[in-house]
Amino acid sequence: MGFFSRLLNRPGAQADRRIGWLAKSRSEIERLGEDLAELSDDEITARAGEIFESGDRRSQLTEFAALAREAAERTLGERPYDTQITGLIGLLDGAVVQMLTGEGKTLVGAMAAAGYALQGRRVHVVSVNDYLAVRDAAWMKPLFDLLGVESAAISGTDTGDERRTAYAAEIVYASVTEVGFDVLRDRFVLDDAEIRIPARDVVIVDEADSVLIDEARVPLVLAGSTTNEAGDAEIAALVARLTPGEHYEISPDRKAVSLTDAGIDRVEDELDVDLFGDDSATLAAVNLALYAATLVTRDVDYLVVDGAIKLVSDARGRVAELQRWPDGLQAAVEVKEHLTTTDSGEILDQMTVEELIHGYTTVCGMTGTAVAVGDDLREFYDLEIVPVEPHLDVIREDEPDRLYTFQESKERAIVDEVVEQHALDRPVLIGTRSVAESESLAERLRTRGIDARVLNAKDDSAEAEIIAAAGRPGAVTVSTQMAGRGTDIRLADDAVAESGGLLVIGAGRYQSSRLDDQLRGRAGRQGDPGTSVFFTSLEDELMSRVPEAQRFIEEGDEHGHITSKRAAQLVEHAQRMAEGENTAIHRDTWRFNELMAQQRELVLERRRAIRAGESGIDAIRERLTDRVAELDEEHGADTVDAAIRDVLLFTLDNRWVEHLAFLNDLREGIHLRTLAREKPHEAFNTESIRAFSTFWDDVLDSTAEVVEDAEITADGIDLPAYGLKRPSSTWTYLSTDSTFGSDIESVVRRIGR
Repeated sequence: MGFFSRLLNRPGAQADRRIGWLAKSRSEIERLGEDLAELSDDEITARAGEIFESGDRRSQLTEFAALAREAAERTLGERPYDTQITGLIGLLDGAVVQMLTGEGKTLVGAMAAAGYALQGRRVHVVSVNDYLAVRDAAWMKPLFDLLGVESAAISGTDTGDERRTAYAAEIVYASVTEVGFDVLRDRFVLDDAEIRIPARDVVIVDEADSVLIDEARVPLVLAGSTTNEAGDAEIAALVARLTPGEHYEISPDRKAVSLTDAGIDRVEDELDVDLFGDDSATLAAVNLALYAATLVTRDVDYLVVDGAIKLVSDARGRVAELQRWPDGLQAAVEVKEHLTTTDSGEILDQMTVEELIHGYTTVCGMTGTAVAVGDDLREFYDLEIVPVEPHLDVIREDEPDRLYTFQESKERAIVDEVVEQHALDRPVLIGTRSVAESESLAERLRTRGIDARVLNAKDDSAEAEIIAAAGRPGAVTVSTQMAGRGTDIRLADDAVAESGGLLVIGAGRYQSSRLDDQLRGRAGRQGDPGTSVFFTSLEDELMSRVPEAQRFIEEGDEHGHITSKRAAQLVEHAQRMAEGENTAIHRDTWRFNELMAQQRELVLERRRAIRAGESGIDAIRERLTDRVAELDEEHGADTVDAAIRDVLLFTLDNRWVEHLAFLNDLREGIHLRTLAREKPHEAFNTESIRAFSTFWDDVLDSTAEVVEDAEITADGIDLPAYGLKRPSSTWTYLSTDSTFGSDIESVVRRIGR
């Protein structure tokens, strides 16, 4: 039954059931298009406003498809293919549409956004960065104008007033992080007029697999200024003197590091502490410093730019703007690099990208690689896949992987291949997994007389120009992850096509086959010729998951090339293991965050009721009957109610900050419950529910204490005088989730032994 269930729920079958009727409607769309071509622009606009007012759903979508095609051709000079119309209907049906690179997803998303807007819906089109959001909004604006819908874009430099104005439009383009940060800011407004986002209705997610899966568990954080969390320079210096293998051990998957018995003795002697006694703070600091020194690598996991740590996104291969590690690890890496420790701040609120997306009424999206994560999209978002065939057949040749013994032999082989193809004037794109690897290969190519263009997190300022030139004769481009670049590589002329088209070389497999496919997809767009091939080595990080692969080192020839089929199968196996681990982490993160999100929603409902004067005020009046009567007589009931409302909002916010800190601390150490043979998730839920059970009573108690002693004026209560004050500054950032979780588990196992 499991087999038949998967068969019946395969993407193709789902698409047939959902939009199979579209194939029979193509002739009708063409006929309607001929009629629409005779209309003036004003008549097109008027017709757009009437489509969804009458008729059945299929006839509405059929007419809108014809209208959107005509409008796109008039305003953008692009007539959507039948495949793009299929993608449009898939989005309007609330699915994730899979369309390959170069198939016109941007236009499809814009037409769908207009379709939702014309039905009276509010639409957010979210992308992976500000550049794409602003670019796409400006590019598609003529289409929106002709269809009679308002559009706007959000960027990180916009003020609060500019954001409120933009969010008032029917269609808003923004990066997913900017929308998330605005939702967090809205949770602390004191007046409804300050709200940026009135509601989350429809979201169309560009690069849907990246946003919904790869970054789903990334917490977006709103912080308020408190004090610096300084790293310990003495501990960092001590850790730097420890010897691997003797004083600490790194797990085979390089996700955990722990002190050996000799390492524990060395640390305890030099610091004069008992690590597993009462000095848990020193133990945590040592583990953080050890993790920072051994498992966090410069030019791979982060860069140092202008005296600051800049994290590198695994999924995008570029600087992860605003992102930082949890404060202890951030400070440890800053000390490791001899940098000034940045403000850690107090977390006022946080939510994951997944929680943000779940806040929308309708979710749909588009990407080139959705089918591979179809099960995850169904499990976490209840979304189905509509795979759209390319407009022209893909004739790209995907060669088998070439496996090598060591990183050195792999890089030599890549350079040899590039030199050979460059001599034929064929363009080559090399996809690397890190900044360090991209620069190493670029330097090797320069020594062979090839001036390669490099696109990585250190410098992506000329990104569009570099990618646009990557299809020219003899061009050699070295880039980190290509997902979300937003620019197609077009072959310069027929001569390039005759030489075989673009050659894509992967310098090692990624942890997800989707990222491999996104890189491959840069060649062979729109029926172009092209080739892709991946070079891997037994030293690649991915291969650390299969230690048995190391026995194939002896089978390498004089160039380090391994031809064993069994060894090649281990590469696939390692990648499947990595994908399984990521899904498990996603599921684990959601289980921890689910209850937190439910509790936060209860707090937000209570907060909205307080702002509206519908909750809390009567409860305080009942608790302080005599005191409130005195205040009413002196200042008037309205003034007193306004003062109570202000105190309630501040105490509720403060209580949530305390509860959130408790939950984060609880989660950080919850794996220690395994020593008592408890299940971490169940223990977390039990403790968090117990802590939350007194939440509202605590708010009322704190508010009553302030109101009972407070002096009220015409301006209300001097809240700062009673310790109720907002942070002097706030800022937003992204945190990495569970970065240190596996290391904690390692420590737990060690304590157990």
